[in-house]
Amino acid sequence: MIGVISVTEKGNIIAEKIKENIDCRIFLKSRENLDLKNVTKEFMEGLDGVVFISSTGIAVRFIAPYLKSKTKDPAIVVVDVNNNFTISLVSGHLGGANELTLKISNILNNTPVITTATDGMNIEAPDMIAKKNNLIIDDLKVCKEVASLIVNNKEVYFKDEKDIIYAPKGYIKTEEIQDDMILVTNKLDIPKKDKLLKLIRKDIVLGIGCRKDTDEKKLRKFVLKMLKENNYDERSVIKIGSIDIKKKEKAIISLANYLGCEFVTFNKDEINSIEADYEGSDFVFKTVGVRCVCEPVIHLMDGEVKVKKIKYEGMTLSIGEKYI
Repeated sequence: MIGVISVTEKGNIIAEKIKENIDCRIFLKSRENLDLKNVTKEFMEGLDGVVFISSTGIAVRFIAPYLKSKTKDPAIVVVDVNNNFTISLVSGHLGGANELTLKISNILNNTPVITTATDGMNIEAPDMIAKKNNLIIDDLKVCKEVASLIVNNKEVYFKDEKDIIYAPKGYIKTEEIQDDMILVTNKLDIPKKDKLLKLIRKDIVLGIGCRKDTDEKKLRKFVLKMLKENNYDERSVIKIGSIDIKKKEKAIISLANYLGCEFVTFNKDEINSIEADYEGSDFVFKTVGVRCVCEPVIHLMDGEVKVKKIKYEGMTLSIGEKYI
């Protein structure tokens, strides 16, 4: 959802036209409605983007107190009151302001203005590669350095460890990890190179079993330790799976919240249908009705087991990678 803010009666007409074409909230300034500061704050903190029908100066002054960072700011777009231009002002890439600019410009039939350098060169910036492919930027400082190399016509290399993403225009595909490159990976530790940007793919699935009322910190410490020992970046975890009797297990729910991933459960019939392929336990069967949990749920989450069942003090863990 986006918000549209108009500061003049002439701008109100443009705002109404946008609303006719896009589901949005609009604020039309009048003598009775002067609370522009608080509306800007509300829109910036609660919406995906804000379109100002105003001068760029007015927009800058009102958004300035609420700007946080490149990864958190919403898209900010400005349309002049004479409807000549739609301007991408803030968060052109990660926030989506460039895309929103093109969309609004098409609706209003005016000229889009996008000033990000890589867009002018028709080359995907590193942060756009990340956004387009649902990857996590490991280091924003390095991201800017790599973007600068591209803008200055320097050679930048590209490697996707799973060969899913083709090297975008302007990048050189490589099989070697080297300086001045983008590496798409789920690994924690990679070779130290100058201006090497790691883009993290979220494709790791965890199968977890544990005793009732397992300590939250104990489970988290165990799982993070196993991820690290197997060289997986914890930010690459996309899903945790277990048996359905564990759907309210606080330790697993807490772990999923910490990792920012989904927690899913499966019933014993689903697990029993494939558990014969994995090592089981009579004790587990007597307790929950299946012989094993953590490895079968990797399969049920469309994953391939990469780290077989690890047992530790009443907890079990298996690590898998999703088929992509």
